[in-house]
Amino acid sequence: MTSTTRQLLASARMLLALTALLGVLYPAAVWAVGRVAFPGQADGSLVRRDGVVVGSSLLGQDFRGDRWFTGRPSTSAYAGATSGGSNLAASSADQVRAVRERAAAYRTAYGTAAPADALTASASGLDPHISPANARAQVHRVASARGLPDATVARLVEQHTQGRALGFLGEPRVDVLQLNLALETIGR
Repeated sequence: MTSTTRQLLASARMLLALTALLGVLYPAAVWAVGRVAFPGQADGSLVRRDGVVVGSSLLGQDFRGDRWFTGRPSTSAYAGATSGGSNLAASSADQVRAVRERAAAYRTAYGTAAPADALTASASGLDPHISPANARAQVHRVASARGLPDATVARLVEQHTQGRALGFLGEPRVDVLQLNLALETIGR
């Protein structure tokens, strides 16, 4: 057996061993740990209502109509298969135009300046959260459409406002899906 043949065989054995280890055993171990230690997250952090999946706590949804709180703008139209931002620079003419249009529409709809999350899409285009200021601005519209007192809907916003992670990471936020599900509970 020549040295080249020995090297080829050694390389083939190494390829098979590493493929088995890193392509089969390691992914299987990670999958198993995830299923046992974090079953909810491993299934996609699904949100269920009466046993039926209504969404995921990780993905925003496109709620339309005055009866619903609406999420951030989405460059992917909330299609989970096409996550991604617009990749437009802040100085891009298209981005500047989109932000101006959104700001004008927000001011017309709510009579106040729009918070940043109402003007720009998240990096994924699937962010399930909005700022508390954005949610509070929508209270009157949603309450009127549902025939509810503003105070009742405002209380729901406060109840569904999540603080900073670990008390100092990120910004306070409101999960739009959970808030809209709470609205449905009131309407029952």
